Amino acid sequence: MNDPDSGEKPPVSGAQDAGNAGRPKRSRRRKGKQKGAMSPSAVSPSAGQAAGSSVPAERPQAAPGGNNARRNKRRRHGRIPGAENVRPLAPVGQREASQHEPRQADGRKNRRKHRGRKSGSRVLPSAAEAVVLSPAAEPVAEARPAHHAPEPRGEALPAPRFAERDQYDAPLYAALDLGTNNCRLLVAQPTRPGQFRVVDAFSRIVRLGEGLGASGRLSDEAMDRSVEALKVCAAKLKHRNIRRSRLIATEACRAAENGETFLHRVREETGLELEIINRETEARLAVSGCSSLVGREAKSVVLFDIGGGSSEIAVIRIGENRSSRLANHITHWTSLPVGVVTLSERHGGRDVTPESFAGMVSEVEGMLANFDCPGDIVYAPEDFHLIGTSGTVTTLAGVHLDLPRYDRRRVDGVWLSDDEVTAMQARLLSWDFSARAANPCIGPDRADLVLAGCAILEAIRKRWPSRRMRVADRGLREGLLTDMMADDGVWRRGRHRRNQRGGHRNPAKPEGQAS
Repeated sequence: MNDPDSGEKPPVSGAQDAGNAGRPKRSRRRKGKQKGAMSPSAVSPSAGQAAGSSVPAERPQAAPGGNNARRNKRRRHGRIPGAENVRPLAPVGQREASQHEPRQADGRKNRRKHRGRKSGSRVLPSAAEAVVLSPAAEPVAEARPAHHAPEPRGEALPAPRFAERDQYDAPLYAALDLGTNNCRLLVAQPTRPGQFRVVDAFSRIVRLGEGLGASGRLSDEAMDRSVEALKVCAAKLKHRNIRRSRLIATEACRAAENGETFLHRVREETGLELEIINRETEARLAVSGCSSLVGREAKSVVLFDIGGGSSEIAVIRIGENRSSRLANHITHWTSLPVGVVTLSERHGGRDVTPESFAGMVSEVEGMLANFDCPGDIVYAPEDFHLIGTSGTVTTLAGVHLDLPRYDRRRVDGVWLSDDEVTAMQARLLSWDFSARAANPCIGPDRADLVLAGCAILEAIRKRWPSRRMRVADRGLREGLLTDMMADDGVWRRGRHRRNQRGGHRNPAKPEGQAS
């Protein structure tokens, strides 16, 4: 059958396709969304008659307000025809470069992603701020693997936080403590204000003060063990870019006649320059290293550090105004010329009986009697507690927690009640040397020293009774690091902001000099 107007046969699909013969084919879904789509009344009567009964009935014409509502809904959801070809107008110098950026080839997938978004989630640029790219000038999308998401354009990745930048940019600080019994090294870098991250650590029992109480001199064997440990520390420091370091020696080198000679040998064989600090400095460093362990409700604290050749005790009264440096609150301090090594050598540390243990406690109590400290310096029991930083208290905590092996993360900062400390001391006193050596938190190196430390602790508890005690697995090294970082101002507010921008060091000053 011929079309009466053109003389040609109409399309098989019906009269509506005949009316759209001059237009490109579009899907019914797309055609229904076109602005100004043909309505049934626009079809010629002759075309409708030519289609006959085979043409399906057209949908009824929607109300005038319905098309506007549908159009507004599409505008709110960002599904306006041709919107995929609209981009924000780039600056003049970047307009040509932006035309060569890859884009997603299938615009329909992009439109489908926005269908579930809320109203106003996509804002289209106005006509004055947009440029329409013609399909002919549109570049071909760059081929990418299927799993590779397209890179975002025009968005800068967020800068890493200060704590994440430290491992790359923050300066390194080193602290070494050569004591009567141990040689310890700590390398760290500052993080958040008042805190630091440990980069490297070393600890070895050297017993430098072995036999010192009887002879007054450092033995050759003890010096050899210490030099070997210090060589390990020197190798660790050599391979790191250390900004500042402080290397100290304590009671063994203070009391020995050949202490200075030993330090000269250390300098010649290892290249390390150690300084002998006095007892007051040692007490202040112990307090600085444990400042974060003071309870917030505490108004007074007695902090003690039981060493190998001496024991430092500091009475701290905080009051209402708490300083950022806890050492500023020290009111009284003392350094007892007794430690776990010297006390065990005088009374015997391998086979300890209740009688010999009581003798050790009595000797330390006599030394504390000479400490001139008023009794009213300590507040009420609920506002007061003890802090112990030594191998003795950490051993008690490890045994109390029944650890299969010593774990600093579980021991440092743990609270022990007065009854728990008493029970742990009685338990250790009931063990013989082999039982103490078999415990993983004591070991054979400390089995002959731990009860001497318990005797010193018992004398301190009798002088300052407390309901609880906090254990600190930290001490002089942490105090050295805290003081050096605070002196350099790495935790100041302004310096912290500069560090976030990457300026951790002051280029106007050489390394090792305080800013």
